[in-house]
Amino acid sequence: MTTALWIVGAYLLGSIPTGLLLGKLYGIDVRSEGSGNIGATNLYRTVGRKVGIWTLLGDCLKGFLPVMLAWQLGLGEPLQAAIGLAAFCGHVFSIFLLFKGGKGVATALGVYLALAPLAVLGALLVFVLLVAVWRYISLGSIVAAAVMPLIIFLRPHSNELLLATVLISTLVIIKHHANISRLLSGTESKFKA
Repeated sequence: MTTALWIVGAYLLGSIPTGLLLGKLYGIDVRSEGSGNIGATNLYRTVGRKVGIWTLLGDCLKGFLPVMLAWQLGLGEPLQAAIGLAAFCGHVFSIFLLFKGGKGVATALGVYLALAPLAVLGALLVFVLLVAVWRYISLGSIVAAAVMPLIIFLRPHSNELLLATVLISTLVIIKHHANISRLLSGTESKFKA
């Protein structure tokens, strides 16, 4: 019963649509602006830098807080991984948005900052290098997501953490399907600082 409560609680926290709520504070429904996504990149482009950063932090905290709380209470890595996966799924399949949501990059970042902070450094390095060279946030996100299971595999890990990482990475890549099409066709928007 306690495990189920953790999973449901993490999912509900992850379901809070940070970007949508922040956009509405500025009188904008981001689902009908820019890319239509509720994530930080679209908020950055449509509402402004400050709101984009707040969205990034809010979405990241949705993944970080439940996993960190579970760790502080002494719950094992397998349950922490399940809690992180639940929070991530809440963001991607939000109950408050009829099971639609964001692409999950920032929430996944929060999960990994709590579960495997050193592994984040490797994925972050990949992300920063790709964005610095090609200026595509989506490309950096996709490739960083793809390498994260390998990074986790190469360090001490539970099977549950590796499985959760593979599922999160797969969903991040799938949620970027439109970006992948635009990258291949050369029509993807570049990041402007």
